[in-house]
Amino acid sequence: MIYSALSIVAPNGTKILEGIKQIEVRSWTPQELPLKNLVIVENKNFLNDGLQEEQGIAIAIVDIESIHEWKQDEIKIACAPYWQEGSFAWVIANIRPISLPIQVVAKRKIYHLMLDIE
Repeated sequence: MIYSALSIVAPNGTKILEGIKQIEVRSWTPQELPLKNLVIVENKNFLNDGLQEEQGIAIAIVDIESIHEWKQDEIKIACAPYWQEGSFAWVIANIRPISLPIQVVAKRKIYHLMLDIE
């Protein structure tokens, strides 16, 4: 099955699985909402123009029901070291662990993966 995926730098993917990280903060928003069955891929490095992709591990499937402007009082639930004005908070819901995490490619933005899970 083809899934949409989002790469998140470790240990924040694991914090999503544990329910500690309740929002994902991004400088951009997706084209459509809600995002159902979004695969969370945990990887080691921030992907930027110089590093477009690397190996990661698909660890969870989540839903993103809503997005709002990130508020300064949401630093803790974002597991962020600081607040940045103009960022967006993606509200994470319906967290389902992938029983056997799978090694996959981690890429920028939202991308697609072919996976045999669930």
